[in-house]
Amino acid sequence: MSTATSGSRTTTERFHTFDTQNPNIYRALERMTARRLAAGATRAGVKDLFEDLRRDLPDGVAGLNNAFSALYARRLIAVHPHWADKFELRRRRSA
Repeated sequence: MSTATSGSRTTTERFHTFDTQNPNIYRALERMTARRLAAGATRAGVKDLFEDLRRDLPDGVAGLNNAFSALYARRLIAVHPHWADKFELRRRRSA
């Protein structure tokens, strides 16, 4: 569940911890997105990129949670606003 309860952390909090401890994951997602778009893709899906990461770096993605996909997509767009139309984002229900 992504909402906080007594003694638990939100998805966003867990994401920030994971991201801080694994900066290579964001950099890999960024490179993969850039490559796909340069090759002519019109859309990029972070969950698809996650699966590629899991295949390519099986020892380097422990803890990569699909619940983080939207947060990574939002971060990619924040850093690369020209990619905003390349990712489909849904409205967030909770932190």
